Amino acid sequence: MGLTKQKLGKFIERVERRNSDLKYGIDDVRGISNTKEIQSTKADISDRSFSRFQIVEAHEFVFNRRTTRMGEKLGLGYNNVGEVFIVTEDYVVFRVADESILLPDYLNVFFRRPEFDRYARWDSWGSATEFFNWEEMCDVPITLPPLPVQQKYVDVYNSMLANQRAYESGLENLKLTCDAYIERLRRELPHTAIGKYIEQSDERNTLGLDADSVRGLSTSKAIISTKADLDGVGLGSYKTLKPEQIAYVPDTSRRGEKISLGFNTTDHTYLVSSISTVFGTKVDKLLPAYLMMFFSRSEFDRYTRFHSWGSARETFSWDDMLEVKIPIPDIEVQQSIINIYNAYIMRREINEKMKAQIKDICPILIKGSLEEASA
Repeated sequence: MGLTKQKLGKFIERVERRNSDLKYGIDDVRGISNTKEIQSTKADISDRSFSRFQIVEAHEFVFNRRTTRMGEKLGLGYNNVGEVFIVTEDYVVFRVADESILLPDYLNVFFRRPEFDRYARWDSWGSATEFFNWEEMCDVPITLPPLPVQQKYVDVYNSMLANQRAYESGLENLKLTCDAYIERLRRELPHTAIGKYIEQSDERNTLGLDADSVRGLSTSKAIISTKADLDGVGLGSYKTLKPEQIAYVPDTSRRGEKISLGFNTTDHTYLVSSISTVFGTKVDKLLPAYLMMFFSRSEFDRYTRFHSWGSARETFSWDDMLEVKIPIPDIEVQQSIINIYNAYIMRREINEKMKAQIKDICPILIKGSLEEASA
């Protein structure tokens, strides 16, 4: 059977449904990401009037017309999250006009392909700011297989999505267990300064490690590839960060109210900037992985900012680090908490891989549906 390419506007219609009666409030506001996800809004909406916000019901789509500064992608979301929510009036809301011709779930898979993002950026217009408007959305070319074929491939996608969401739900339960364990320790055990359990290291790059070994430290408490231009830079003054050691940047200003810090969980020795502070723990009393669990909490970011000092730059010094107090149980208890936390980290990484697989399968599903319908 031959399939013809048509314009998407033939199958969709715009929705303009205002929250005029203020049925929905600040807790119902959602944003959209360039990965095509519905998420909590990151915008400051404290002074906004929610009466002009738009209501997005089940199986409806919403997109941000602005395509600049979006990582070459279109911010778009599909309401398959099981709740009604509201979005700013700047967004465009629409739905499938006739679900006997086009399944909304099939259109969702269509939008999640990188090919669609490339098309949206190519067809965006403007000078300083480029937009992909409703008219451009209606002009998107689409080829539709018969409804049963659409449903077959939608079922594959939704099955993978359901498995991933179930896995993610269990992941969050594991994190709650870990957090509850730590909270119980904070309530029941005395807090001890970590100064007598940590030791600073000032070893420089005497091993001749090259630029490939240089790492940066992020505010998300991770060791990352450096963003610095190291061309022609001598690395002799860089500090070594050995396995099981922790490093942090004392400067806490201009870092989003957070401290940049990382823990080397690998078997490799890395290099970090000479401005970083590197240290290890006395492992018979304090396990570094246990300490990192406290460093990774938002409370520690607030603590370091409050205890940072300076004028042009505020710093959290080594002396300040020595004064940090945490509950320090027996090594066996520390290890048991670490085991739970490591299980969480491992499952989180698996969950991210599952998300990537779902994203990668979208173009395969659309291609497969068209090939089957054309056979």
